[in-house]
Parts: sequence; structure tokens; C-alpha cells
Amino acid sequence: MPALTIKNIPEDLYKALKLTAKQHHRSINSEVIVCLKRALLPARISPEETLNNIQALRSQITPEAITAEDIENAINDGRP
Repeated sequence: MPALTIKNIPEDLYKALKLTAKQHHRSINSEVIVCLKRALLPARISPEETLNNIQALRSQITPEAITAEDIENAINDGRP
């Protein structure tokens, strides 16, 4: 497995990394790998998961929230 050496890490960044690693019960090396994966290899969401998320959001919307009259008023608002 390849190795990587990082030089000249700012002190505040190192402290934040060390603290985060401790909070997640990981070594600093493991925490760096997790951070790099999150930044460089974002998780892909399947179309089914996207559809489930959309349906969950739609179920929270009440259809009566905006009436046809509200839409017509918004369209005509500001017109002479």
C-alpha cells in the first residue's frame, strides 16, 4: 500500500485533526484517510435512493399550501 508524508501542516489544522481523530476513536492516520475519502471520493447516490428522498420530501408538503388563486396572484402581481 502506498505511503504519504505530509509536511508543514499548520498547527491549528493538526490540532483539529488530532481532536477529531480522538472523538472518532481513530488514529490520526486513519482520520486523514477518512477526510481524504470524503473530499475526493464522494458517495454516489443510486437513482432509487434519490427517488425515495424526493418522495419523502413530497410527503411533507401539504397540497393546500398554495392555491391556484395564489399562483394567479403571484403571476399578475406587478403587472399593469
